[in-house]
Amino acid sequence: MSIDPRRFRNAIGCFATGIAVVTFCPEGQEKGAEGSGPFGITVNSVTSVSLEPPLVLFCLARASRYYADVMACREFVINILAEGQQDLSARFASSATQGQWREVAAGVTAAGAPVLAGALAAITCSREVIHDGGDHGIVIGRVTALDWRPEGAPLLYYRGRYVRLDGDMQG
Repeated sequence: MSIDPRRFRNAIGCFATGIAVVTFCPEGQEKGAEGSGPFGITVNSVTSVSLEPPLVLFCLARASRYYADVMACREFVINILAEGQQDLSARFASSATQGQWREVAAGVTAAGAPVLAGALAAITCSREVIHDGGDHGIVIGRVTALDWRPEGAPLLYYRGRYVRLDGDMQG
């Protein structure tokens, strides 16, 4: 049985996800893809894998302009975006690499990977392994450092658009 890709995307879009920008700085290099320096990629396929050891994963299309660069990086940061950071989500999802970091506030890890200002959480990882996942690579990282804000709402994506949480989130 063949599954139509558009129908698959519509069905999986019923699962609301958070949005993250995974940031990198290639080891021993000042440049990422297209000579752009550090680079970032918008993803919504982030999940925890294990508590002991602390592992997380994200998935990246093999057709991504940055796939080879990601394979060469040993460290990355998963920046979990906050509500109101749609501009960062769009910027790092764009195929345009020119000026990707223009006017983006960010710190850096000891290895040089960018940490986006204003994100709800920043999870620094060393690459553990990359598994085959069809037309994607499943990148698993070991958490080496993390930081998060106790307040703020997440940037969410549902059925192909950004949405907001309604109601009390204090729980």
